[in-house]
Amino acid sequence: MAEAAENLLKSGEVSAMIRQGFISSPRLSPTSSPPPPATVAAALPSPPRPSVPSPNSPTLFEMITREDLARRASSRTHPSGDQKRLRLLERIAAMIANEGPGDVELSISSGDGFRVPMAVHRRVLAAGSRFFAENLAGIGGGPGRPVLVEICDCDDAEVYVEVVGLMYSVDLRRSLAGEDVEKVLALLKVSVDIKFDDGISACLDHLEAIPWSEDEEEKVMSTLSKLRIQQLHESIERVLQRVSVEPSTSANADSVVVNVLHGVLQSKDKKARRDMKALIARLLRGDLNHSDIHYKNLEAPRETLYQLCHKRMDCLLLLLSEAANMVEGQGDRAALMGEVAREADNVQWLVDILIDKRIADEFVGLWANQSGLATCHSKIPCMYRFEISMITAQLCVAIGKGQILVSKDAKVSLLRTWLEALFEDFGWMKRTSRTFNKTMVEDGLSATILTLPMAEQQAILLRWFDCFLNKGDDCPNIQRAFEIWWRRAFIRQHAGEHDQSHLQMVDSDNRI
Repeated sequence: MAEAAENLLKSGEVSAMIRQGFISSPRLSPTSSPPPPATVAAALPSPPRPSVPSPNSPTLFEMITREDLARRASSRTHPSGDQKRLRLLERIAAMIANEGPGDVELSISSGDGFRVPMAVHRRVLAAGSRFFAENLAGIGGGPGRPVLVEICDCDDAEVYVEVVGLMYSVDLRRSLAGEDVEKVLALLKVSVDIKFDDGISACLDHLEAIPWSEDEEEKVMSTLSKLRIQQLHESIERVLQRVSVEPSTSANADSVVVNVLHGVLQSKDKKARRDMKALIARLLRGDLNHSDIHYKNLEAPRETLYQLCHKRMDCLLLLLSEAANMVEGQGDRAALMGEVAREADNVQWLVDILIDKRIADEFVGLWANQSGLATCHSKIPCMYRFEISMITAQLCVAIGKGQILVSKDAKVSLLRTWLEALFEDFGWMKRTSRTFNKTMVEDGLSATILTLPMAEQQAILLRWFDCFLNKGDDCPNIQRAFEIWWRRAFIRQHAGEHDQSHLQMVDSDNRI
């Protein structure tokens, strides 16, 4: 056997053994040498006797040390992964050696036949692991006759060896210090498999204490959800409290959402406000790139969003009324209009959320009915009011894309109330707003107009025609819509006369 061990060292198979994977279905096959037949029958069915060193063979620590020296003599370089692995097994071998001569020859093997032999102690295994205690009970052995135990079909022999080493640790918490989440999860799996209760508790305590990345969070939740062991329920729940909420907390989600939305709407710091608007809108959309079933979108109730819209528009009306009635030279008009711009931005943000959730149809009618706000708006210089017209542009873009589905009457009412203001403010919107997309607004407005009956198309487009000739680029360019209307009104009409079409030119005085 000594000669076989020497050959094993020369072949370099010890490190190859160490590289094997995590135990998938641990199987304990204890025998003694020579084994009494009755003792074997009392244990699990015995597989063919494992190839393990005799009691006089080199210990694991000696084999690793000698192989390491041989490799160093042949080459000055050594892979960092192998160095780390060797240091780990040297440390474990040293811990085991402190307990004196072993009375159990433990062989940990992978599915392809590689084995890591260890001279360990029955009392340590039985005290630490209920699995070992149950299966070693009643098996003989004695001085010079160690029990031979083989753990077969491991996927990660290194992790299994480390768990055995943890049974010798006097301070498990300290032994796990510095380990990452993935390693602790692997140790936890093996500890559960062999019923190493102290190891399970130490791993769960470690997971509870250390921070997790988002990817690690997924792994923790997935692993712990598969540990269907009743006695671990409370410990697992304690770890998962970091990412799970109590039912009472979940029931209050609506009030949390409302408070968050109010906080953003009332924010004074421009940068913080801009950042949180983008973040909250993304969270409400559920745009988190998570496919895991543990994640669900946080809903903002429709009623809540519309209540906020009403409040913001009431604030806009009060501010514009105050600005319209302000006597020149009295009061700080610039500060007041800054408040107007902020409230208009609030409404735009809420409308964006409504559009994302496909519930903005009601807002079209709500905005169309703001005749009092539109009247005050017309009394304010464009430079102070153009942010309000951004709301109308926003709605036209969404209607033009089919994101808001509303009736013809709602669209006609919207344009009657706000289109004139949009024409007047377009130049300021284009020059001043960094987020303004001229082409998108023009396309959305064109598409919205062309969904209306021909009479409304004609009235709007002829009014635009006059505006465009006078304002040029300060007016939205919807020539494409004008061209389509023209074909519908004239060219197609004449082409259809042979089909007895009775399409007639509408009264051009019927304007919105």
